[in-house]
Amino acid sequence: MVEELVATGVVLASAGTVYLMAAARVVKQYERGVVFRLGRLRSRVREPGFTMIVPFVDRLQKVNMQVVTMPVPAQEGITRDNVTVRVDAVVYFKVTAPAEAVVRVEDYRFAVAQMAQTSLRSIIGKSELDDLLSNREKLNQGLELMIDSPAVEWGVTIDRVEIKDVSLPETMKRSMARQAEADRDRRARVINADAELQASRKLAEAAQQMADTPAALQLRLLQTVTAVAAEKNSTLVLPFPVELLRFLEKAQHTAAAPQQAPSQIDRQPVQEQLPAAEPRMDPNGDRSNFGQD
Repeated sequence: MVEELVATGVVLASAGTVYLMAAARVVKQYERGVVFRLGRLRSRVREPGFTMIVPFVDRLQKVNMQVVTMPVPAQEGITRDNVTVRVDAVVYFKVTAPAEAVVRVEDYRFAVAQMAQTSLRSIIGKSELDDLLSNREKLNQGLELMIDSPAVEWGVTIDRVEIKDVSLPETMKRSMARQAEADRDRRARVINADAELQASRKLAEAAQQMADTPAALQLRLLQTVTAVAAEKNSTLVLPFPVELLRFLEKAQHTAAAPQQAPSQIDRQPVQEQLPAAEPRMDPNGDRSNFGQD
């Protein structure tokens, strides 16, 4: 009798141990447990730690509450200004309602991935190329709003959406490079023209100042000569003012004028004193100017 009681006790203890092992569950800190009893959802969500369920009656499904990083495959589309681009992105999301994430959608990860790809294609078609390259913050916000609207019903919250890379065709890259080069050339020319304008204004002011004070021009000439003479292997060229050359030319004409005047006066009376040449007789008897000197 005692042996039967001991055997029964061992069997019951073994059954209890098996029951406890089958009923015992451990939910991690970053997880939540959703219990289905005979296919019906239990309202209470199991918190992290040790929990018990009814074996063969309840089914515990764990839901990860961590932020999930999901890359969005590159999507090819045509922008609003008719440029073909390939854009890829990354989506950060997390589950906020475990029960709804399990019940309302079959696979919330796959659903978010498909919604992200569709929204990315839509954003590409609504945007211009310049916005994709330079104004990504606004596009990220619009993309996040488009994905978050249906995801809220699935118990999922979109934390952040970022556009990673924009791939352009080679022809478009070369065109943009030429455009950037032309823009830099234009800015360089504008800067040079502005510098020339400012320099000309300063030179005009300096010329006006030197015109008021002629000695300043000579001082500037001496400073230039001093600066050039500092180099040993340099040729020094002294510029002469145009006014000095004109003064020398006038002085030369003035000195030559008195020498030419007497010669013209002396020649005129000599020509007047010469007797008129008499006509000679032609052998044929004609009286003409033949042989006149």
